[in-house]
Amino acid sequence: MTASLGTLGPRIIDLAQRLAAFSDTRDGLSCTYLMPAHRAAASQLAEWMAAAGMTVEIDGVANVVGRYPAAQPDARTVMIGSHYDTVINAGNFDGRLGILTGLVAIEALNAAHRRLPFNIELVAFSEEEGVRFSAPYIGSSAVAGRFDFRLLERRDASGISLGEVISKSGHNPDEIPAIARDPRQLAGYLEVHIEQGPVLLGEGLPVGVVTAIAGAARYSVTVTGEAGHAGTVPMGLRHDAAAAAAEIVLFVERRCSGIPTLVGTVGRLQVPGGAMNVIPGRCELSLDIRAGDDGTRDAAIADVLAEIDLIAKRRGVRIEAKEMQRAPAVACSGRVQSLFADAIGRAGLPVRALPSGAGHDAVQFGHLTDMGMLFVRCGNGGISHSPLETMTAADADVAVHVLLDVLEHFQETR
Repeated sequence: MTASLGTLGPRIIDLAQRLAAFSDTRDGLSCTYLMPAHRAAASQLAEWMAAAGMTVEIDGVANVVGRYPAAQPDARTVMIGSHYDTVINAGNFDGRLGILTGLVAIEALNAAHRRLPFNIELVAFSEEEGVRFSAPYIGSSAVAGRFDFRLLERRDASGISLGEVISKSGHNPDEIPAIARDPRQLAGYLEVHIEQGPVLLGEGLPVGVVTAIAGAARYSVTVTGEAGHAGTVPMGLRHDAAAAAAEIVLFVERRCSGIPTLVGTVGRLQVPGGAMNVIPGRCELSLDIRAGDDGTRDAAIADVLAEIDLIAKRRGVRIEAKEMQRAPAVACSGRVQSLFADAIGRAGLPVRALPSGAGHDAVQFGHLTDMGMLFVRCGNGGISHSPLETMTAADADVAVHVLLDVLEHFQETR
């Protein structure tokens, strides 16, 4: 280890609090892509990276990139990354924990005058959440060479296109192709992230090794029944859209329960124009199904869609399920999982492997290089994407020391 236990975690917490001062709103943390707070946060990160001994640039999509050079000039690069944008009214650690853990690890290496057999590139990705343009992974997709250039025409709530926003912020959309890394120069990708859930907390463990990032499918479901008077239409003659929707919700819950990594959620449920004394004639709901592997997820989706057809026939309603988004599951590299597991073991801790149900910038790199993630315990019941999101300095300290251990044992191989 480069620094003794207990010395680095408090700095991570302090930096997270200082970075949270840059917010679009006075109450709470909101840092939206290329808004003034976002640009100020980027400048602060660049300043910290430079002080840690890195050469720094802010690229064409506002990723903040710090480079800590290797001992040999022709070495490849291990990338450490996560995002600095936030959801609206966010917590301090989602995304930012990964950046700050990497920063503090490099600070420790620099203070010890240590150079490793590979370059370390710390990338603070500019937009993972997709808040402003409903387009996640803007920063990481550009670095991974997967940027969708059609997004440059997409407009935010004010009617300004992504291309215009990038240009007005002093960046150049024409430079986006040059942001992509050459996979031949990458030796690996590492990401440290708060778990955003209660598993590690419930088991009393500070960190865990991520096995895979779940594949997700999202649907918009519309149920069309027949409106009627709540007092005059007998129960057996109704075509109640909301009752049909309720059956869908309960079936999703039953189908997705008891199967490891599989989850199903109806997060939006509405009766447009509904009234207390009217049988609902229309109901709209969302459907989000995720699993650690695509086969498990797709089997659940097929069963849900088949049940939707049965519900429609039984209740005499029409149901349309439209797929809105589908992303494949991405497995973490077995090699990097082993590196994290060995480092956790050397720290004297039990090794817990678990999948990630949330998406992360890491998904962009699974096809490019050895990719792996470390989860860190989330406090306060596992609440995330909220001001109630918490973690301890002690857990942050364990995470940064595990990351340093992985870097010490990460051999640059060709």
